[in-house]
Amino acid sequence: MLKLEPKLDVDGVNALLRRAFPDADPALMARVTEIEPGRLHMISPYREGILRPGGVISGPTLMGVADNAAYAITLAHIGPQLMAVTSHLTMSFLRGAQPGDIHAECELLRLGRRLAVCDVRMWSENPDRLAAQANVTYAIPG
Repeated sequence: MLKLEPKLDVDGVNALLRRAFPDADPALMARVTEIEPGRLHMISPYREGILRPGGVISGPTLMGVADNAAYAITLAHIGPQLMAVTSHLTMSFLRGAQPGDIHAECELLRLGRRLAVCDVRMWSENPDRLAAQANVTYAIPG
């Protein structure tokens, strides 16, 4: 098992995300609610305009949440290196995500000098009804 220790706490990561995206509406930004070694929980608040036909949360919205959670866990463990960038994202849609806040549980699978590999599981109803799962890799500036 990977032995990790976060460099930033919940408040530190949320402040860093606000600094990285200064034009985002703070009321609509996803927020980190828990950080543990190698694990992070994030909630993206429900808002108008994210539903697709059929009344479920759109795929691009879920992909954005997965990317945001992976960025947050990477920053939590490497510190304020805002130029870390997505290098790979694979998404599996498991069921329609019902309207509501989107929860993302992110696990850091590998943290190297150049890459961070994450697993992200998302739901809107409860964690036993996953809506999507993503594998996200972040390139770390060197």
